[in-house]
Amino acid sequence: MDRPAAGVSYQRFPRVRIRELKDDYAKFELRDTDASLANALRRVMIAEVPTVAIDLVEIEVNSSVLNDEFIAHRLGLIPLTSAAAMAMRFSRDCDACDGDGSCEYCSVEFHLAARATDSDQTLEVTSNDLRSTDPKVCPVDQARAYQHALGGSEPFDTAAAADQRGILIVKLRRGQELRLRAIARKGIGKDHAKWSPAATVTFMYEPEIRINEELMETLTLDEKRSLVESSPTKVFNIDPNTQQVVVEDPEAYTYDDEVIKKADAMGKPGLIDINAKEDSFIFTVETTGAITAYELIMNAITVLRQKLDAVRLQDDDGDLGELGAHLVGG
Repeated sequence: MDRPAAGVSYQRFPRVRIRELKDDYAKFELRDTDASLANALRRVMIAEVPTVAIDLVEIEVNSSVLNDEFIAHRLGLIPLTSAAAMAMRFSRDCDACDGDGSCEYCSVEFHLAARATDSDQTLEVTSNDLRSTDPKVCPVDQARAYQHALGGSEPFDTAAAADQRGILIVKLRRGQELRLRAIARKGIGKDHAKWSPAATVTFMYEPEIRINEELMETLTLDEKRSLVESSPTKVFNIDPNTQQVVVEDPEAYTYDDEVIKKADAMGKPGLIDINAKEDSFIFTVETTGAITAYELIMNAITVLRQKLDAVRLQDDDGDLGELGAHLVGG
């Protein structure tokens, strides 16, 4: 397809800088691009990075107070370790099992058997009671407990102790029993939220804050304090040595314009100028634990590239229709 103008290239080379990276949390900068790419990356992380989740439950015995559908729903929402999800097949596309989703290439089988025998105690059936046929795919809390057993966390860490209890499925009293078989399959958040690996993905424009020092010198100390306190978040502060207003945390700014309104009310328009950098974004990513934050970001980039490659192939085949005509200026 011809370009709108010969020799003109719209290619950009985005840059990424990692600020903070943990297993389930990441904060990074995305620069030299625009909001369309930033939002595409955000949406892919939420809805199109595949994970593994329980999709079929066969109840053999259930004498608990919860009905079968309720338990099946709870099982589906248990996050499973999904580092191998990208290499698995979607059950609908698997030729090894004719698409019924019950083979080693597209599914993982789980079993659960629990019975309460103690008359005085309530038996809590949790995700720790699920037994997987594939050690690479198991409830996230089981994987964390295994890491804890290997010395990966502090022995008296409260969060680690909570993880070891597992995710509660149902409570059983004496004589009650739950026995089932479950099939976990590969899927994406666009099909159902249980497959979304992201707890939250947000981005914001990086703010550019400039203070007019000449106008600031005309304010008294009390006026400076009033200006600083007008911001709902702690963006500004007063330097204890110079008594000057300084930008303490520009990323805490929420584009509320309160400090600008305060400056106008004080008769000092232009005292503070705040603009959003249109080609610079700050991402915050939290995962469910199914995959690490690093895997989520890298898998999202892989999926996004695959989608762009599909568009490029359609472009080469001249099969873009109205979109192709628009791109060439038709």
